[in-house]
Amino acid sequence: MEGQVMELSTALLLGAGGSLIGFLLSVLGAGGSILLLPLLVSGAALPTKEAVPLSLLVVIVLALANLLPSLHRGQFAAKPAALLGVPALAGSWIGGSWVKAGAIPEAAQLTVFALAALAASWLLLRTRSTPAQGAAARSSSRQNGLLIVQGVLVGLLTGIAGVGGGFAIVPALVLLAGLPMSLASGTSLLLIAVNGLVALAALGHWPSTHLPLLMPLLLGGAAGAGIGQRLSPHLSDRQLRRGFSLLLIGSALMSALEAWKRHPLPPEMAGAPISRPSTHH
Repeated sequence: MEGQVMELSTALLLGAGGSLIGFLLSVLGAGGSILLLPLLVSGAALPTKEAVPLSLLVVIVLALANLLPSLHRGQFAAKPAALLGVPALAGSWIGGSWVKAGAIPEAAQLTVFALAALAASWLLLRTRSTPAQGAAARSSSRQNGLLIVQGVLVGLLTGIAGVGGGFAIVPALVLLAGLPMSLASGTSLLLIAVNGLVALAALGHWPSTHLPLLMPLLLGGAAGAGIGQRLSPHLSDRQLRRGFSLLLIGSALMSALEAWKRHPLPPEMAGAPISRPSTHH
């Protein structure tokens, strides 16, 4: 009986988290996926090795579902997508290969994630789009180079931490490519989905034992996406950014706490005998 109650509470938690993630992806084209890893690690008590591929699966499905309305409205920019997206694919493959080879400890994965969440919070609050910025960005080869570098970094983060990277893609497209938010959001969704597919292939690990957890996440994500699509024209961009920034900070703190819990203790703190120099009389 107790086990059934635990399963129900976990399903409700994942459904609520999926709703929030789907909502944020639909209104911002970014950010929802960065909440997924701490939800799976802290809320569902999964090891990071299992949580990352499961997170990628959910991110891919929800991004594709939210992409269709954006494409229908013509919210996609091909050139910035290529400049940012192709390097991101390479980064995703490298990051996923590192995790597959065991080169990055679990505590390090969570630490990278926490730092990325804090950086995302700062970027989203800082992002502003003006016509002057857009004209300068599109004519600058330096900005194109920065987009390429940003793409590699986003891809590495996707492969290592199992997030789509939209929280970094959208500010990059707005600040560096000069795109309006609506265009950046739609472009971001396609890059998130493709990025996630490459990272999942590089990981080479299918979380088969935990696939039942997909159901509440995707059902919640579909509900949240539907609400977001209806409400997005009426929501204040500034308020959304502020609220999401607070969520990112909370997500970073949760991940940092999990990283601290899972970091191997030094021998003297783990209870191992401490060698002392012998004294002679």
